Amino acid sequence: MKLQDLDIIVTAPPAPGWGGRYWILVKVTTDTGITGWGECYASSIGPDAMRPVIEDVFKRHMQGENPENIELMFRRAYSSGFTQRPDLTVMGAFSGLEIACWDILGKARERPVYALLGGQMNERIRAYTYLYPLPHHDMAAFWTSPEMAAESAADAVARGYTAVKFDPAGPYTMRGGHMPAMSDISQSVAFCKAIREAVGDKADLLFGTHGQFNTAGAIRLGQALEPYSPLWFEEPTPPDHIEDMARVARNVRIPVATGERMTTKSEFATVLRAGAAEILQPALGRAGGIWEMKKTAAIAEVFNAQMAPHLYAGPVEWAANIHLAASIPNILMAETIETPFHDALIKSTLKVEDGFITPPTTPGLGISVDEELARAHPYTGDGLHLQMQEEPCDYANGNNFEGGAPAPKD
Repeated sequence: MKLQDLDIIVTAPPAPGWGGRYWILVKVTTDTGITGWGECYASSIGPDAMRPVIEDVFKRHMQGENPENIELMFRRAYSSGFTQRPDLTVMGAFSGLEIACWDILGKARERPVYALLGGQMNERIRAYTYLYPLPHHDMAAFWTSPEMAAESAADAVARGYTAVKFDPAGPYTMRGGHMPAMSDISQSVAFCKAIREAVGDKADLLFGTHGQFNTAGAIRLGQALEPYSPLWFEEPTPPDHIEDMARVARNVRIPVATGERMTTKSEFATVLRAGAAEILQPALGRAGGIWEMKKTAAIAEVFNAQMAPHLYAGPVEWAANIHLAASIPNILMAETIETPFHDALIKSTLKVEDGFITPPTTPGLGISVDEELARAHPYTGDGLHLQMQEEPCDYANGNNFEGGAPAPKD
């Protein structure tokens, strides 16, 4: 069995775009006619430019190869162009293709992917959700309203979730880490207070940031949140400032989580060696794929750290996350996005029930991709999957983080 053909579909979830502006799906077919699906996450270049990158990685390192030889293909891509170091774009391309290989192997052997990764360790995976506006909420006002966030949290708990994530501390900016305004700290405290009162001890609070703070600012903010006992303080400093993140971890009594923007075991190992985080959040469509993150989970075990796969993408990456989670002993939880489009794209073949996900028993990733639906929603915009703010943070008029990829304002 050899990898033969590649098709790339860039699909756009309907506004407001929970999961990003677009998802890059890859469909790989073998010479025996078996098809595997993967997803390349959050590329740092636009999808029109990313398409030939994916095609080049496939043709150069994978086409004609046995899909079993994942280690060999990874080393080819990792070493491409005399690098042998993490490359965000190349690894983003390879990761989605690697996921497709596992889908193929599971289908060829009529076994779920986790069965090929050492077997099933966990029969249920704890899910968590970001807090999104409820139908009656004003979407523009939601992101700065502790009351609306508390309502959304209570709704999530009523649906069975035992952990909720939110990010009220202001926007992330290309200008690097900044000191949070006192108003940002006060708003963050108000969110934690309102949500904790709404959910009591029925759910963990996951405090999200996007690496937007300098070290002193992250410590200042984190210490203000300690009375509400969040389960984690996510990416408090820019992801390449590992030693600074370790300073945050030493000075804040909330576990630090990071990993959404990292790729390969070498970057995650650096985090663990520095004592910068206790919870790793790889995005499998970017971080090197399933096998590379299986290795990372083993490294994390040695440091008594846990894994919480990140999801700000489509349901194909989610499926890969679930198979990794099913196979490792140190899984904490997995991020989930529930929208009608996510569900329809995989024909309801993977679901959250009472706050947990049951890994599928069907072959491969265990999902059925609605290819017609994916092609019917092509991406026609010019923005990136996620974008940084260019303007500096406003200490006079306040900052406003807005989730998703909202429709353009009139």
